[in-house]
Amino acid sequence: MPKHEMFFSLTSAKTFSRPWLLLLVSFLLILFCGAEDAIDDKIINIGIIIDVNSCGGKEEKVAMEIAAQNFNSTSQNYKLSLHFWDSGRDPLHLASAAENLIKEKEVKVIIGMETWGEAALVADIGSRAQVPVLSYAEPAITPPLMQIRWPFLVTMANDRAEQVRCTAALIGSYNWRRVNVIYEDDENGGDTGDLALLSEALQNIGSEIEYRLVLPPVAYLNNPKEVVQEELEKLLRTQSRVFIVLRSSLPMAIHLFREAKELGIMGTDSVWIITDTVTSFLDSFNTSVISYMEGALGIKAYFPENSSPYKDFKSQFTKTFLSEYPEEDISDPGISALRAYDSIKVVTEALDKMTGDNSSSKILLQNMLSTNLTGLSGEISFEGGKLLQNATLRIVNVIGKKYKELDFWLPEFGFSKTPAIENEKRDRENSSRVGNITAGLTGSVIWPGDLKRDPKGWAMPSDAKPLRIGVPGRTSFEKFVKVTFNDNPNENKYEGFCIELFHQVRQALPYDLPYEFFPYNGTYDDLINHVYNKTYDAVVGDVTILADRAKIVEFTQPYAESGLSMIVPVKTEESAWMFMKPFTWEMWVVTVAILIYTMLVVWLLEHQRNPNFNGTWKSQISTALWFTFCSLFFAHKEKMYGNLTRLVVVVWLFVVFILTSSYTASLSSMLTVQRLKPNITDVEWLKRTNAKVGCDGDSFVWNYLENVLRFKSENILKVDSEYKYQGEFERNDIAAAFLELPYEKVFVSQYCKKFTASTPTYRFGGLGFVFQKGTPIAADFSEAILKLSENGVLKSLEENWFNPAPECSANATDNETESLSLHSFWGIYLISGAISTICSLIFLFQLRNKYRVQPDTNQENTAAFPPTLEKERGVPGETI
Repeated sequence: MPKHEMFFSLTSAKTFSRPWLLLLVSFLLILFCGAEDAIDDKIINIGIIIDVNSCGGKEEKVAMEIAAQNFNSTSQNYKLSLHFWDSGRDPLHLASAAENLIKEKEVKVIIGMETWGEAALVADIGSRAQVPVLSYAEPAITPPLMQIRWPFLVTMANDRAEQVRCTAALIGSYNWRRVNVIYEDDENGGDTGDLALLSEALQNIGSEIEYRLVLPPVAYLNNPKEVVQEELEKLLRTQSRVFIVLRSSLPMAIHLFREAKELGIMGTDSVWIITDTVTSFLDSFNTSVISYMEGALGIKAYFPENSSPYKDFKSQFTKTFLSEYPEEDISDPGISALRAYDSIKVVTEALDKMTGDNSSSKILLQNMLSTNLTGLSGEISFEGGKLLQNATLRIVNVIGKKYKELDFWLPEFGFSKTPAIENEKRDRENSSRVGNITAGLTGSVIWPGDLKRDPKGWAMPSDAKPLRIGVPGRTSFEKFVKVTFNDNPNENKYEGFCIELFHQVRQALPYDLPYEFFPYNGTYDDLINHVYNKTYDAVVGDVTILADRAKIVEFTQPYAESGLSMIVPVKTEESAWMFMKPFTWEMWVVTVAILIYTMLVVWLLEHQRNPNFNGTWKSQISTALWFTFCSLFFAHKEKMYGNLTRLVVVVWLFVVFILTSSYTASLSSMLTVQRLKPNITDVEWLKRTNAKVGCDGDSFVWNYLENVLRFKSENILKVDSEYKYQGEFERNDIAAAFLELPYEKVFVSQYCKKFTASTPTYRFGGLGFVFQKGTPIAADFSEAILKLSENGVLKSLEENWFNPAPECSANATDNETESLSLHSFWGIYLISGAISTICSLIFLFQLRNKYRVQPDTNQENTAAFPPTLEKERGVPGETI
């Protein structure tokens, strides 16, 4: 019975007999009850639901007890009373705990709930009872309608999206293309939100998840060692050696790393990345557990450790924790302890803002949401029911007995040497470094196995497990790949350009690469599918890079260009007018014109005094023409009488010498160099006439001809050897052949007199080596191929393997002798014409002067034409 009821029952009998005594008793009763209510109001009950048996729960319990103790020792208005309830990770138990705390303990606030499922369940109950719920849960992504669905829920932790971005940036900075994800399932079916975020973030940097390993909750396992070992053995069958521990409890993490160490998964070229569900408690691990994790990279929330409040709290925490849990090995408080301490501070500041007239739970919630303080875990303010500030993360490297700090992750800037955004801005402005969230770590990393270089993150070949390489055993062009089979498969002989290039690339690698060849007699597409299905690790051969193939396998840098060429027989270009080809028609016209002009000039200069040019007009013209024509062959016999004529003839003979020499050389070149022309130049003509075409049946060309170029399948003939193409053409079984550019060069270089190729119209990605998707060896091969190309080794290999036939070495089919044009000879024509013209003018000038000295025409004629010439003309007295 309440004290005031008991007091009332003891005095009621006498009270009513005396009115003044009744008034006194009533006054005392009011005083007594008011005083009791005032005392009761000074105790504020706070409900706490945590897993008190976990390491994090123990830290949170101690931290909140210290916070309450520190507050109660200084507060004069009210005291805090903490009511702890073990969550037990059981939803039904959790719901009853929340209802019990609200109804029986009359708590003002409920704090705790480390998983989002727990927080959502308690928030539903808190919203109905209008009791604020302050949660430590870190959702993958904070629900956008959180305040509408759970109006009384406040989260003291950031969502995990930033951790996922940081993890993906780590993967991208080292160019690890495939990863394995490990996470522990929980009672609510696991946090698939983290996995979805990580998968999307990896896709953005060109990486992907190869395998997802889901571990059952450790609490439900009778023999965790056996179960974990069995699950980890599945990872040995994967190629990726990058392991991301996305979520795990501490007991499971201990089993996980212990068994991974024993199975050798923590060896050379492996990478382990752990998130804050494990790294937050690295300080609580003993030396043996830390040794299992050596070399791992960890991501944990950053908090300042040099402040005076932290140092004071650390001293209190260590002393209190070791006294309550002497079996635990914790030296420093983790982020969970700091958040727990700050949560009490958020509640007390909210309570301090309340007044006696305005003390509802809604006001308490509003005061909590308006918090703006600097706690041990960092800046604390809320927006939309969650922390406003994005968390700064620390990248740590587990080494020796503890860990060392490598870098910071700033949400707006990526990796940084300093945790302060302002300092990072200043450092980047003062340096040439450009902010990039995928830039690598600045600190040096100690990798698993004490590896001195960056790990490949891949199951690298070894002598015990060499690289399994598929080689095309049936090829059309043996100069690229040729396999000589032996009764003993280990003695098979592998030759060809691709094989020799592979050996050159292997020697250029910075590490040893054990390998083993396996011949394969199927199609190239089937061989690539065997790499995709992990039957082979790689393919060394003349494989064309195609978009569909690149989706399932990794190609190296192409070592040869590729395109589709059409091979057709050639015909020799013959013409009855071949002798006219050395000169262009303009050249012939000008040559004839200058010849006639020279003839006229010679006649003008010689016809008065040279008996060879006497006679009738017809005789004179024919003699001049004959003389000039014979001079083309230096066969003229006529004697020149005048010096001017001799000068004209000398220049003309020089012109003749140049022209005849050039003509002879050009005609000889045209007759010597056989000019070959394709008899078919149009793909559409082949399709219209239903002509048959040939191709390599094991390559992709068959499908390309049928599906892209639209040839009928019955008109496509498979030719399985380069030596059979000539026979197919000779028997008219095919009208054309379609070969890739590298094969076309080899074929035409051997049969240049019989076949020619069209310029490749359809381009492809080139020839390259094939590897499994995500392997870093492909990138190393690409780099080595580029080096071999730059230093000339690749060119030397091509010349060694693809030397053309002797008759084709001059590359005659590509060169045609062009006709000589006027552009090359206009100078000598100008000189000849100019000399002839000048000599003609001089002669006419001299002749004019003679007419002036001898005005009598007959005398002039007599002087000009001696009587002897008159007789020789056979026309006495005739003058010209």
